[in-house]
Amino acid sequence: MPEASSRCADAARNRGGRRMREPKSRQAVVVGGSIGGLTTALLLRDLGWDVDVFERSTRDDARGGGIVLQPDTIRWFTERSTQALESLITSTHLVQYLGSGNHVAHREYAQWSYSSWATLHAALLRDFGAERYWRGHRAVAVVQDASTATVEFDNGGSATGDLVVFADGVNSVGRQYVSPNTPVRYSGYIGWRGLVPERLLSSETSAVLEDSVTYALLPDSHIVMYPVPSPVNDGRAERLMNFVWYRNVPAGHRLDQFVGGASAGVLSLHPDRVPHIEVERMRTDATRNLPPAAAEVVSRCDAPYVQVVSDIRAAQMVRGRVAILGDAACAARPHAAAGTAKAAADAWNLAAAIEETGGGLDRALQVWEPVQLALSAQLESRVQTMGERSQFDNSWRPEDPGLRFGLYGPGI
Repeated sequence: MPEASSRCADAARNRGGRRMREPKSRQAVVVGGSIGGLTTALLLRDLGWDVDVFERSTRDDARGGGIVLQPDTIRWFTERSTQALESLITSTHLVQYLGSGNHVAHREYAQWSYSSWATLHAALLRDFGAERYWRGHRAVAVVQDASTATVEFDNGGSATGDLVVFADGVNSVGRQYVSPNTPVRYSGYIGWRGLVPERLLSSETSAVLEDSVTYALLPDSHIVMYPVPSPVNDGRAERLMNFVWYRNVPAGHRLDQFVGGASAGVLSLHPDRVPHIEVERMRTDATRNLPPAAAEVVSRCDAPYVQVVSDIRAAQMVRGRVAILGDAACAARPHAAAGTAKAAADAWNLAAAIEETGGGLDRALQVWEPVQLALSAQLESRVQTMGERSQFDNSWRPEDPGLRFGLYGPGI
């Protein structure tokens, strides 16, 4: 178990062929080894920092869902990585809405690319390397003094750095420290999510969904589907159909049926924790209510999981030498498909602030925080409106350009 405070930077260490900018690099501790955490670690390392990433999971989870790729999400691969982006993505050229009987109620040209969480995570980890990526480390506390911060883990270990960045997701320990009492507000609906191999779909369904991100609108509900690359590296270029079906579930007893009576703290359910009776009810409702193509996708998913859609936005992102980013700072509803883009944008802007202030960390964090807080507020407001229009007001109109994906605004 490494102690970051006890190590000196090795000037001869290979940093991916990039020159170290300081004779002795400063220490950074990144808590959370998902996409936001790895992007942060890679960018800080490129600035000459000595970086360790601590991930609570002990293994990869290939069940991670689909990701709509926006410029910030893939910026590492377009500007720094030697990996071919084309090998990590799928693309479509249309946005369409299905009515009853698979009737296309609306269609327009809009090009988007996609990946899966597991595919993108594996690619970032290949660039970062396994040497400084520590699994099985669940953060439980953080303390700091004037010059360093220390993270304590549940295994009794600790790590100290000049900077600690928490990218540890919606249940962030870092958020509890940086912005205590941040409310978690349930939206009133959940998202059923899953992945289905395209080879399992009928030719009729494949033809309907081809080259499209596809929506279907229902009273107080909607579903969105798009193809993603398989995260399984078995030599096959298989594609999966990703879906998210949003369904209203009142808070209280009905929601507790999904999350085991602890709805205040549970924000997602892995497939093995979703009650079987709820899966069967969901499949029955899909067959009854969704257009046939969407119903087939949902029904053929053998391991659906549930997201308890909630609003989480921290009032602060910095406390001393501790920063939070990504879902740890703002877990916005997924309608703008901007969660991973926001995490990546937080990371890129943090690195830019450090570089542009000449490495002065205190000043860099002061510059970085208000800009990212404003972006969080803007994103949250927009996705809340999108969710209300689809799930409660029934005022979502397919032709409305304001309902398109985008971190900074519709389509951008």
